[in-house]
Amino acid sequence: NTLDAIGWLCEEERCQDAVEMVNALAKLFRISISKGHELITIQKEVEHARSYLKIQKIRYEDILDYRIVIEEQILHKRVLKMLLQPIVENALYHGIKNKRGGGCIIIRGYEDRDNLIFEVEDNGSGMDPETLEKVRKKLSGTFEGEQADLKKGGFGLNNVAQRLRMYYGDQAEILVESEKGIGTCFKIFLNKKT
Repeated sequence: NTLDAIGWLCEEERCQDAVEMVNALAKLFRISISKGHELITIQKEVEHARSYLKIQKIRYEDILDYRIVIEEQILHKRVLKMLLQPIVENALYHGIKNKRGGGCIIIRGYEDRDNLIFEVEDNGSGMDPETLEKVRKKLSGTFEGEQADLKKGGFGLNNVAQRLRMYYGDQAEILVESEKGIGTCFKIFLNKKT
């Protein structure tokens, strides 16, 4: 999709947008690979999410806005890579794109006494209580629905949740709150002692 969008931008003679998209895509790939390292700094993790959002902002300029607010003192800490981008992608495709009019995605990162906390919040279409419960069960690894339900998507979210459980065990948690017509907020809690 991104390569198609770059081609379209070139055809439309929007060269500067095409250059920005290519640069963001290159950064996205570099950070995804991270020389094979599983842990990267929060600064790199945020750059990865920002690169993804830059690409999507060019593609969906009329419907997408975003903000990133990360406490400076946590930027040097290391986390499992690819935590934020799949959740941001979920917010765009299941929240913002399904909403009439523009939407906003906000990424926050901060620490409290025991945890590093990341939030990905959108003001998109939100979820009804039944869908929210299914998502919560998928994230906790307790979803026992039919295989057809698993094929409906959420692979990125499931991947993040599984990787969190495998790497951090019970020292990490991902929670979600959502209200139909209001939006959704995913929170990742990582115990700082791990």
